Amino acid sequence: GGKYAINTTIINFNNERMQISWATRELFHNENVSFFYTFGEGKHKVWKPCTTYLLDQYYNSGCLFKTEGPTLAISIRNSNGSEQLFSKKFKADFYIKPRPPENVTFFWEEDTVTVSCNKPERSAWCLKLELQYKSKFDKEWQSRNATCCSVRDQGFDPRKCYSFRVRLNRLVPYCNVVNYSSDWEAETFWMNGTLLDSCDDDVTPQSETVIALSCSLAVLLMMLILLILLCKWQRVQMSVLPAIPDPKYPLADLFNHHNGNLQEWLDKNDHVVLQTKLEYEEPESITEAESEQEDGKSSEKPRPLEKIFTFPGAPENNDSKAAEVACLIPASNTTVPFAGFHISMNDDMYVML
Repeated sequence: GGKYAINTTIINFNNERMQISWATRELFHNENVSFFYTFGEGKHKVWKPCTTYLLDQYYNSGCLFKTEGPTLAISIRNSNGSEQLFSKKFKADFYIKPRPPENVTFFWEEDTVTVSCNKPERSAWCLKLELQYKSKFDKEWQSRNATCCSVRDQGFDPRKCYSFRVRLNRLVPYCNVVNYSSDWEAETFWMNGTLLDSCDDDVTPQSETVIALSCSLAVLLMMLILLILLCKWQRVQMSVLPAIPDPKYPLADLFNHHNGNLQEWLDKNDHVVLQTKLEYEEPESITEAESEQEDGKSSEKPRPLEKIFTFPGAPENNDSKAAEVACLIPASNTTVPFAGFHISMNDDMYVML
């Protein structure tokens, strides 16, 4: 009844609380309305005003009140309640939204699971228990329905973790004119009959070992690549920018013991250079001596004694070593007498004594 055709939404929460709502912004522009209801029948109805309104941008858009009977009549009026804008009478029992299932239990037997809940006190035959589940490899839920209050399904893989949730559905059209279902019970996670906090805990020791080995191999591979790159970089750097040797190591004795005096350092180290040269030439001298001994043995005639000659221009010195040096190194274009002959010597000749 009334001059407006208003679409209302009616929900009877488990036959305990009623919620009536309407689209106030589409029908009543800048005007507030009032709401009245009654569970009585006959001519002597007692209309009760709404005490708990639902608001939409500060305008009344619904009312909450207690369920007091199976038959309900509502009336939407103007702001002061003097004019009726809309009225309706209906069975409150046909708009029941059940509460979520209580005391849900899971029973596992190999690959089969049975889910049960407590049976409601009123109209249990109007309810169905719906079970939904999926593994972490599934994108969509799979559903199973059974009469209240137990549902059974099989084919579960014991190696997979499953998410479960359950709710109660009101039968249509036998018990409800609107398909109302309860809210979902809290989601639970199971694997082979074991309750888990989440399916993220489904990590086997083998997979942990594989992950650890993979990480170790990755770290070793990166270290090897960095080492190769470092060697390549050092080689390129040496070829482009060769290192300058530090002179302080080969010349450490010059600066540490001679205070940078080059002449003193050369005089002291001259015998070291000479000794090194003599050691290098020693095998050749030994070879010449051995060849002379062999020549002496093969010769039948005795060799005359060799004499030490002095050459003109050589300094007079009693030291035999100095004489040998003077003999071995004659002056240029020198004439040497020998056994009545005069031999002309130059720089390219030498005399073996």
